[in-house]
Amino acid sequence: MDKFYNLGHTSAMRIRILAIFLCAGLAGCNYKSPPKPLPSVQQSGELVVITRNSPTTYYEDAEGKQAGLEHDLAELFAKDLGVQVRFVVAKQFNEILPFLENHQAHLAAAGLSLTPERQQHFKFSTPYQTVVQQVVYNTASEKPSNIKELIGKRIEVVAGSSYAERLKAEKKHYPNLAWKESPAQESEDLLDKVALGVADIVIADSNIVAVSNNFHPELGVAFNLTDKQPLAWAFPKDVDPFLYEKAQEFFARIQKDGTLKRLLDRYYGHVKRLERADVEGFLVAGNALLPKLRRFFHRAQETTELDWRLLAAIGYQESHWDALATSPTGVRGLMMLTGETADRMGVTDRLDPKQSILAGARYVLYLKDTVPDRIPEPDRTWIALAAYNVGYGHLEDARILAKKKKLNPDSWTDLKSTLPMLAKSEYNAEVKHGYARGGETVIFVENVRTYYDILAKFEKPYQRVFSAADAKSAPQVAKPAAEATSSERYSLSAGKTGQGLKPPTSAFRLNKAAERPVR
Repeated sequence: MDKFYNLGHTSAMRIRILAIFLCAGLAGCNYKSPPKPLPSVQQSGELVVITRNSPTTYYEDAEGKQAGLEHDLAELFAKDLGVQVRFVVAKQFNEILPFLENHQAHLAAAGLSLTPERQQHFKFSTPYQTVVQQVVYNTASEKPSNIKELIGKRIEVVAGSSYAERLKAEKKHYPNLAWKESPAQESEDLLDKVALGVADIVIADSNIVAVSNNFHPELGVAFNLTDKQPLAWAFPKDVDPFLYEKAQEFFARIQKDGTLKRLLDRYYGHVKRLERADVEGFLVAGNALLPKLRRFFHRAQETTELDWRLLAAIGYQESHWDALATSPTGVRGLMMLTGETADRMGVTDRLDPKQSILAGARYVLYLKDTVPDRIPEPDRTWIALAAYNVGYGHLEDARILAKKKKLNPDSWTDLKSTLPMLAKSEYNAEVKHGYARGGETVIFVENVRTYYDILAKFEKPYQRVFSAADAKSAPQVAKPAAEATSSERYSLSAGKTGQGLKPPTSAFRLNKAAERPVR
């Protein structure tokens, strides 16, 4: 018996030693145990959201703050839950769903289409937006009209996307259909390649195409590849029932109270306002006229802390950057100032672009300071621009109408509905300042928003640059930051610049100390 026991004991020891060597070998091969699933939101007090960096989901805005539709939705949801939110930004699109499946995030908010294949592995929230997959081409080339005509084309899609799923389904009917899946690029990057002529075809969602069209007017939609598809948040299949139920309640609430409508308007309400000719004309003017005016816009930013690109967008919408512009109503100059406003801002010559730009900037700042303090950005900026165009009295009339109609008078989205009413007798008879062409004001603001988006893509932010000598004494005249040449900045044929994509959502002040106009 002792002999048997010793033999068994020796065998057991050998097994243990072998196990130790196996473990050591695995460690030498960089073996990593599976990551631990996240604790529930209730346990940790933190909502972990995986997303991606793109202008339709999550990005850094003109002020350096995080923005995007998915960002804003997740922030609001975390606020409802009473927890903090932590965003994990995937380096590649095809990392998002595996990350979620391994329970390293509580949900994915990344502009995900709700497809049958994905529904087999994940649970989805109530949809918050609908899109259509579109086949995009360069209008300088022949327009394809169906899937068969895509055969032989240089087609690119984001790896792991619903576009790749769709093409795989089409390949069953068209075996010669071929495409490239790009793991490290977003749809916006691939659309840039079509504009450059490096790729022939890209499949992308209609919301992404609409945004990119304002930067690349040479992009065209050949045809829709799908019917409408919903976008929704994705959860692990075994999602915590509490979290999922709260998400469903959240989307039901924001759809009912208008919050979702306002967010969609914030990011997409202005993107389809301009025609192709408008965008092309703006890009041409950016090459021909803006270089001569840039220093004046920079100086205005120094004085008012308003992003110079916003001021330039206002100037273009007002006069197409024509310093000698004059309207039949008597407004004049690059920023189209009335005589009264010019006098208030100390302008001696409205046709002097330097004076006009600075006065226009100071007036926008004055209006931003005049609107109620409770109005947050970006609505504060858009409402101030409406007042710049139609007058503060008429703006207040539109806000009063909004309140009467049980709309939000502090929301630009809702004021877009009531401003046009000022032109109708049934409404302007009951307001203090009477008739106004409020519909034109809506167009003015929405166009400025789009021009600002374009400038934010192609033009760098302005920062003061000081020499070593300046650092020891009072600041000298500010110098512009390093800039691309005009030919590098805008190109209708190439449509791509060395500037990074940072689509803006609003214009904020860039510094804390600034000269303020006297009220």
